Amino acid sequence: MELGNLRPARGSVKTRKRVGRGPGSGLGGTSTRGHKGDKSRSGARLKRNFEGGQTPMQRRLPKRGFKNINRVEFVTLNLDRLQQLVDRTGQTTLDVPTLVALGVARQQDKIKVLGRGTLSATVNLSVHAASQTAKQAIEALGGTVQLV
Repeated sequence: MELGNLRPARGSVKTRKRVGRGPGSGLGGTSTRGHKGDKSRSGARLKRNFEGGQTPMQRRLPKRGFKNINRVEFVTLNLDRLQQLVDRTGQTTLDVPTLVALGVARQQDKIKVLGRGTLSATVNLSVHAASQTAKQAIEALGGTVQLV
């Protein structure tokens, strides 16, 4: 066996169907495309959501609501999760870079502290926003909440 006599296994390679090469080939004329219509033409592509002339889905459904471009999305941090972070790391002063390093949020996120759960540690927080209940719970234990 040499490189010159290497051949694919028998039956593993099919010959390509050569269409549009004259009537003698048996595949001339319409070249397996049928008669007329959009898909018989060269370069024909249907639109992504074309539904055969029927009113398309995006026009049948009504428009609903709106998207407020001024909305500020916050990553929420509840008191019980805050307590877990303090227990795990032992840190009582938590600011945005520290919370990012702990995996609570990403660099570009805004963090808001909410009042679900209980807190037993005295924590000094520096975050973007805090609810009234969270602020009261933290300050009741002698901690501080500073908004950045």
